[in-house]
Amino acid sequence: MDVSRSALFTDFYSLTMAQGYWKQKRQAADRRAVFEMFYRKQPFGGGYAIFAGLGTLLENLADFSFSDDDITYLKSLDMFEDSFIEYLKHFRFSGSIWAIDEGTVIFPQEPLLRIEGGLIECQIIEGLLLNTINFQSLIATKTCRIWLASGKSSIMEFGLRRAQGPDGALSASRAAYIGGAMGSSNTLAGKVFGIPVLGTMAHSWIMSFPDEEKAFDAYAELYPDKTVFLIDTYDTLKSGIINAIKAGKKLKERGKNFGVRLDSGDIYYLSTQVRRLLDEAGLGDARITVSNDLDETIIETLVKSGAPVNTWGVGTQMVTGANDAAFTGVYKLAACEDDDGRMVSVMKFSDNPEKTTNPGVKQVWRIRDSQGEALADVLALDAGEEDTLEQGGSYKFWHPSADYRHFHHTIEGSAEPLLKKRLASGELCAPLPSLSEIRAHAASDIETFDSTYKRLLNPHVYKVSISEKLRNLKLNLIRNYLGD
Repeated sequence: MDVSRSALFTDFYSLTMAQGYWKQKRQAADRRAVFEMFYRKQPFGGGYAIFAGLGTLLENLADFSFSDDDITYLKSLDMFEDSFIEYLKHFRFSGSIWAIDEGTVIFPQEPLLRIEGGLIECQIIEGLLLNTINFQSLIATKTCRIWLASGKSSIMEFGLRRAQGPDGALSASRAAYIGGAMGSSNTLAGKVFGIPVLGTMAHSWIMSFPDEEKAFDAYAELYPDKTVFLIDTYDTLKSGIINAIKAGKKLKERGKNFGVRLDSGDIYYLSTQVRRLLDEAGLGDARITVSNDLDETIIETLVKSGAPVNTWGVGTQMVTGANDAAFTGVYKLAACEDDDGRMVSVMKFSDNPEKTTNPGVKQVWRIRDSQGEALADVLALDAGEEDTLEQGGSYKFWHPSADYRHFHHTIEGSAEPLLKKRLASGELCAPLPSLSEIRAHAASDIETFDSTYKRLLNPHVYKVSISEKLRNLKLNLIRNYLGD
């Protein structure tokens, strides 16, 4: 069963609230609403994140519905009236979705998706939307950090065995490919997403032969064009590399190249010794792959130390999020139709300023300099509110908390609206880009940001601001609520 296409894949309160809206005769077709998905803080203590999961979400929404078995289960709960159950039988998402391009570099507080539709349908899809975008954005971000730390070297995703369940493994492979991995060990991900599938050999292959040399020779005979010898089964320097060189020379006589893989021990020391021995044997083209619970910090240290590594195999740390196991995406109401049929901006108030939301239907603008480098993102009221940004314009931008902090800026480069319409009346507005196109966009977009935002330690904080009109709307709502 594909659980992500069952409309039961939602929090229970979404359904109890939906019935409440229904009983008040505020049905999906009668009461319009606008929700936004954004996140509150950067994962991994970093300076950026990568937006991922949009394609998966849009594909799943096309079939998001309640099956006959789902309806039977809901009836068994004795919580829902027959008329509401009848409505759910025919439920489909029929609203509109605006979203940032998948693979784009993103920042806290800015809407990544804007969902417009009936209050009920927008509420029911909340769980699916957050689950999909949060997890894939987390993994794409982690992978991008690893890829950049390697100097944009070759990264293999090896995480299937440690991922959180089958869907977690599949979604992680997709997101990791967007973030910069060149391929995956997950064969199903290769079939479903067209990701290149990669692999070497396990220690069990070598241990099943009488000796290491025979194991290497047998593998080279089977796969002469894609041979990578795992050399740490017994002793990397006294046995593994010696037998790999013997087998490798036979391959070289046939005009074939090969590689070796290290999966344990002191990676820097062993890789430098292995490189020396390969070069001395006249096998300078042989490549070195390393694995063993790597993350971006370890890889960056090895790269800066000059470890002669060509390819990095990363598993657990990449596909689980490691020390930051969740992306902080949330889903909040930004505008809702009142009893008189008018769309009214709304916001959440909180004693914690960072949890106070920005009201109204918004667009996100990315401001670039004349060289195309990203300078700041600005949240503004949507075009219908005449709050657009233009090249050559001079503006005052405010801190999202609507306090005194602000800056003046004249746009010398460009101001690009990031939110684009993806679904209209529940239907795709245009074909989805391929995964390779999304991956290429991610690699290109990260290049438009200064290196200070991308460093692992104490990254520079990128400016996310609000326009003056949005600030005024926010202050007015605060004053009205407080009665000042």
